[in-house]
Amino acid sequence: MLKSTPTPVIDSQTVTPSNGKNVTPRRLREHSTRISRRVNAVPPSGIRRYFDIAATMEDVVSLGIGEPDFVTPAPILQAGVASLQAGHTAYTSNAGMIELREAVVRKLMQLYGSPAYDPEQEALITVGVSEAMYLIMQALLDEGDEVIVPQPCFVSYTAGVLLAGGTVVDIPTYAADDFRVRPSAIEAAITPRTKAILIGFPSNPTGAVMDREGLAEIARIAEEHDLIVISDEIYDRLVYGDHRHVMFAALPGMRERTVHLGGMSKDYAMTGWRVGYALGPADLIGAMRKVHQYLIMSASTVGQEAALAAITDPRVEAYVEEMRASYDTRRRLIVDGLNEIGLTCFEPRGAFYAFPSVARTGLDEHEFAERLLAEERVAVIPGSAFGRGGEGHVRCAYAASLENIEKALERMARFVRRYS
Repeated sequence: MLKSTPTPVIDSQTVTPSNGKNVTPRRLREHSTRISRRVNAVPPSGIRRYFDIAATMEDVVSLGIGEPDFVTPAPILQAGVASLQAGHTAYTSNAGMIELREAVVRKLMQLYGSPAYDPEQEALITVGVSEAMYLIMQALLDEGDEVIVPQPCFVSYTAGVLLAGGTVVDIPTYAADDFRVRPSAIEAAITPRTKAILIGFPSNPTGAVMDREGLAEIARIAEEHDLIVISDEIYDRLVYGDHRHVMFAALPGMRERTVHLGGMSKDYAMTGWRVGYALGPADLIGAMRKVHQYLIMSASTVGQEAALAAITDPRVEAYVEEMRASYDTRRRLIVDGLNEIGLTCFEPRGAFYAFPSVARTGLDEHEFAERLLAEERVAVIPGSAFGRGGEGHVRCAYAASLENIEKALERMARFVRRYS
């Protein structure tokens, strides 16, 4: 017959283990002291706070969230439903469905003259572009490696570099340049530790775009200094006026030194489906895939099949153009309205953000956002939440209805009059 082991007796003073000796338990350390330096180095999101406050208030008009207000187009929804009904609920390949990888490569060739990537070795399907950004930083950076990041920029850029142990070298952009990055500023920031340049155009939070000439100059710098360029082009289809999007990897000589990031969230109103992709040299994509297979396994099967329909179903293009045209109408309304009430705003040519100056009110961007929310129930995001260069500005997302944009402008006009 087996003898049972005596159960230790535990009280607030002592622990009596099986050897019979009394041991005074160690005092539990604060868990905050156990958190890694990398995580502690990442600042909390400057966006989330305003969402949390707004959620507790009634009658708030939100210009804060960067998310399409459209439902995913019907052909894409139907493909997702069909996937589930067919019982397609197992994993796909770690790298994603080969049919989807092939479709992404074909679509970018059709739209932008993209290089002919090998979908087997040079394409990876991810859980949104945010995962793709995390993966390339983990794959590329060693402790102390530097990444040049023009700012203001999407909040995940800085976090992704820091979580990989890298160092962000931020260079501000300015309203006087329509928030385009000056290539000379990039070149001046290069050091022996520089490993990559991270750009994102069209830009979140400013709506800025870069023309071919400016991007070609960045390409020259990358080639001259043997740097990798990480190009986040999630808003590629959402451009306005006479601007035409330029895929950075399609520039001469850039295929072999560019990691192109894109996805379905913004162009196809598929934020909740969480499907993104990365294209680039086989060794870099292979390293990203290695991290991805341990971290994620594969992106959701139903999301991938819906994404395949988004790219290949000819009916979807009409929806994309309808959404783009609607954003363009809202863009003109909000930019004209902001300028009329005294919040000077340059003309954004991409994405769905306006980035006005609040200087006329005499408030800094945090005071402006907090008081506007408290007094007029309009939610905007302080520009400095997105890094240097955002000071004195706020981000206004016009992925909201025309009615709500008009209501927000009326309330903001009252607010500006009060503080001017």
